[in-house]
Amino acid sequence: MSHRNARLTVHGRRLLVERVRVQGMPVAHVARAMGISRQCAHRWVARFDLEGDEGLADRSSRPHQSPRRSSADTVARVLAARRERREGPVPLAAALGVPARTISRILAREGVPRLAQCDPMTGAVIRASKMTTRRYERDRPGELVHVDVKKLGKIPDGGGWRVLGRGVAETYAKKRRRIGYDYVHSMVDDHSRLAYSEVLSDEKGVTCAGFISRGATWFAALGVSLERVMTDNHLSYRRSGDVAGVIDALGARHVFIRPHCPWQNGKVERFNRTLQVEWAYRQVFTTNEDRTKALLPWLERYNYERPHGSLKGRSPISRVSPT
Repeated sequence: MSHRNARLTVHGRRLLVERVRVQGMPVAHVARAMGISRQCAHRWVARFDLEGDEGLADRSSRPHQSPRRSSADTVARVLAARRERREGPVPLAAALGVPARTISRILAREGVPRLAQCDPMTGAVIRASKMTTRRYERDRPGELVHVDVKKLGKIPDGGGWRVLGRGVAETYAKKRRRIGYDYVHSMVDDHSRLAYSEVLSDEKGVTCAGFISRGATWFAALGVSLERVMTDNHLSYRRSGDVAGVIDALGARHVFIRPHCPWQNGKVERFNRTLQVEWAYRQVFTTNEDRTKALLPWLERYNYERPHGSLKGRSPISRVSPT
């Protein structure tokens, strides 16, 4: 395999040398025919003259010395913290006192997979990643909030398979028992990433309307008035008179994403993943009530303490002006 930055393969370099040294063709003519510069052609010919055929082989582009490279102790601390905390470069930077960019380079150099590719409980790689570079952000808090619902299976008393193991938990009796789902409703401000969430019993129109009303009240207490509310096209949002009435009463406009384009509601979709990894699946809960009670403390940390990667390491509350 050729070097990823090399213009010619090893075969091409040998062909270049043969035409120049054996056939006697001018270097400039050979370079033009092969689509490379004269400097590049002269470099390969000179390397062949000095080292022979071995000089045409691929070489690593790694520098001979890296005086500014992180110490072995720093690398070990970063890797240990990543295994223990399972957090990204920005939260790790706040905990370790190491720049986030340095942590990113260390993780990439050591081949550590991205969190999005890993199981939140074990850290094992379970999926491929998909990223986009098309991003947007509103200019002020409240200009647009993203609303969505995440459905999570309820935890049976005594714990589910994460506590008991799959062999014990998946008995016939447990499979027959329907324990239902929790519906985690979330509202995320596009500009500040402030988030408000509730665990509710369903995702009917009247339930969604009540959540939007309480979310607007929570934001209003922080001095943020809602101007636009973005949701997907679920019937609870699209055809609910209760939802339409609440949004009209707020003086806001209801914005729907395009069908089958969930990335347009990306702020809350990304928040849902963070919520799963850092709250729902970060620790083992033995009852559903325990998991529900843990949501509010986690939200407090998320809004007021947790460094946010899209906010240059600041918490979401830092983007809301004091009232």
